[in-house]
Amino acid sequence: MKRPLGLGISFLVVVALVAAYLIYQGYRTTAGRLQRLRQYWENPEAQIEGVIHAGERCGDAPFVMPTDGWVGFLWGDSFRPGHTHQGVDIFGADGLGKTPVVAAYDGYLTRLPDWRSSVILRIEHDPLKPSRQIWVYYTHMADPYGNSFIVDAFPPGTSDQFVKAGTLLGYQGNYSADPDNPTGIHLHFSIVKDDGEGNFKNELEIKNTIDPSPYLGMELNADKVGDGIATCVE
Repeated sequence: MKRPLGLGISFLVVVALVAAYLIYQGYRTTAGRLQRLRQYWENPEAQIEGVIHAGERCGDAPFVMPTDGWVGFLWGDSFRPGHTHQGVDIFGADGLGKTPVVAAYDGYLTRLPDWRSSVILRIEHDPLKPSRQIWVYYTHMADPYGNSFIVDAFPPGTSDQFVKAGTLLGYQGNYSADPDNPTGIHLHFSIVKDDGEGNFKNELEIKNTIDPSPYLGMELNADKVGDGIATCVE
């Protein structure tokens, strides 16, 4: 027996509505944070909640804040289908190459030879789980053409150089590897898992990263913050 055409169309309409709802649920919080980010850019001094300062600490969190600025996008945010944000994006208000970026914890810095805007810190003993090693990744510290804002102390090829928490690493930039499509000026900061053999995993996959909330003493998990603002946990 053939299914009536009307039932088939109705089924497709229901599927489309469900898909649209799920997409809406996934993107509405990101859209809310984007709106607040625009407000911050227009008047940084009017934004208080969500603003952090390099070297400061939330309560007894193990990490200090890695830069100055407004915490815009969180771990777990979604910008497009199939993509989940692997860290936090912190947007400074001082312009290109002016907002300082510092080491959040004592560690060993590596900058691969082809890294124009990025460094990674190896933390031998995770302060929250000392039996494992973790890595802290920083990126976008260059201008759209790849002119680096990383300080001269860490040239390309730097390997496992010890730095103390609070050490100046560089300045926020907007490098994206596409000069015609730079990012907004910000620092992308993420905590990356070790592969068990002393190497960092691929930071581009969220399964290879760790929720940074307990390390910075802020709620930075998009699923928990929802449409709210990231602030220090009391």
